[in-house]
Amino acid sequence: MTTATVTESTLAAFSEAWNRHDVDGLMSFMSDDCVFMTAGGPDACGARHVGREAVAKAFAGAWGALPDAQWTNGVHFVQGDFGVSQWTFSGTAADGTRVETDGVDIFTFKDGKIAVKNAFRKARPNLPALQ
Repeated sequence: MTTATVTESTLAAFSEAWNRHDVDGLMSFMSDDCVFMTAGGPDACGARHVGREAVAKAFAGAWGALPDAQWTNGVHFVQGDFGVSQWTFSGTAADGTRVETDGVDIFTFKDGKIAVKNAFRKARPNLPALQ
């Protein structure tokens, strides 16, 4: 019996789904018992979302505050059941200020799916609106 494995190409495709703002596409990569820990939030882990419904809702929330959000310059690494994606996050807030900051996702895989996505992002003040 062969088990599916996550590869660098899998993480690149996951990143592409983020840039398409495709929640269904994103969730196709996630395990049934998935966990998403956000870059910010009230807890030491940011905010913890558990299960497909909660994770899908949290993923969609990323585009609520920054409707043009993008994750670019992706570099992906996989070692066994663990992986890392490095990226630059950018977007425009409702007040016109811009976000541009580097970050990483640290992943745990199970049965060829992403079981845990733990996001880390540099804290940087928003940039002025483009004139």
